[in-house]
Amino acid sequence: MGWIGRQACATLGITLLLSLPGAAQAQTTLNALFMAQAGYSEAQIREMTDAFQKAHSDIQVKLEFVPYEALHDKITLASGSGGGYDVVLFDVIWPAEFAANNVLTDVTDRIDAKTRSGVQDGAWTTVDYKGRSYGMPWLMDSKFLFYNKAMLEKAGISKPPASWPEVIKDAEVLKQKGIVEYPIVWSWSQAEAIICDYAVLMQAFGGKFVDDNGKPAFQTGGGVDALNFMVDTLKNGTTNPHSTEYLEEDVRRVFSSGQAAFALNWTYMYDQANNNAKESQVTGQVGVIAPPGVEGKSTVSTVNGAMGLGIPTGSKNKDAAWTYITYLASPEVETKYASAAPPIWKAYYDDPAVKNGPNAALLEAQSKSFASLFARPFVVDYQQFSTRLQQALQQALLGQASAEDALKSAASDLAGG
Repeated sequence: MGWIGRQACATLGITLLLSLPGAAQAQTTLNALFMAQAGYSEAQIREMTDAFQKAHSDIQVKLEFVPYEALHDKITLASGSGGGYDVVLFDVIWPAEFAANNVLTDVTDRIDAKTRSGVQDGAWTTVDYKGRSYGMPWLMDSKFLFYNKAMLEKAGISKPPASWPEVIKDAEVLKQKGIVEYPIVWSWSQAEAIICDYAVLMQAFGGKFVDDNGKPAFQTGGGVDALNFMVDTLKNGTTNPHSTEYLEEDVRRVFSSGQAAFALNWTYMYDQANNNAKESQVTGQVGVIAPPGVEGKSTVSTVNGAMGLGIPTGSKNKDAAWTYITYLASPEVETKYASAAPPIWKAYYDDPAVKNGPNAALLEAQSKSFASLFARPFVVDYQQFSTRLQQALQQALLGQASAEDALKSAASDLAGG
């Protein structure tokens, strides 16, 4: 029996146990908040929820989807209202704030030793703060470099790029040969998306967000090099100029319509671009690799994009909420939708059927990326930090300031002048 089969038997027992009287009140209604882009699609989450409700007829789930940019404020505004959410999706950058402000319920005692050891160690950093857990890891992700195989072949490029300078070199060839006007597309809108793309390039160029004392360090070394790299790709015409307005879904649409040869995006784009003919004009042509590095500085570049599912402290249905959360995070559910978001379970990556399956290239990219995930800064007020840095990045990209000046100004503001 394969790993999925073994886990299915174990999960069936858990499901039966959770369905016993007392595990959830009859006709309980849960209000759940998710995001509308990246990771699992809205349609996939609705499918998961429909299956859950069939197995738990006493629990109904009302789903709400908002853009990532609205997720944080939706959670905080509903906190303590008493009529808010029972389940929320939250980002890896928020547990410290949410724990300190009593936004999320401490669920440490609900997580047994088998679950704790079965989930990838790095995934727990998504939900843990000061030795306590405030949710269940759900999305284990990083950004990947996607490429159009047909375009590269037409340009005479025989293999994917091995470094970021090589990405630009290949992009220039594609542009010169008239294969695609703007070979690269990014999500550089003034939002968290640009921080994630910048993090990937920052790791590539050997930079860091903050120093050992938690003070801004992005205004030096690799942080400046990464932003200058971004600016230069706009100047030389290899980057789509609309990237400064794009979020991840815009990137997916541009790439899927055959208007880009390279794109940086989360795992979910692979399934949507390569396998979904309703959403993509480039199905079967999508290649994917772990983003490369810069010679002499790095071999790979990543960003920790993990997320978790938690229970707001104001929920009156915590048992039912945990039943729903553990169902969504179960091995068989995550395996079924693995092409949209990498499972959190260690055993998935050792399953021969997965290693030799149709998504082998994606699995290889994930394994390489997850070994060296680059974290966004763990600072007390991440929202303030991120917002000010977003402004600086946009200033440089739009030509309103040099990379050096924009970053120095942001660092000075965040350090208190």
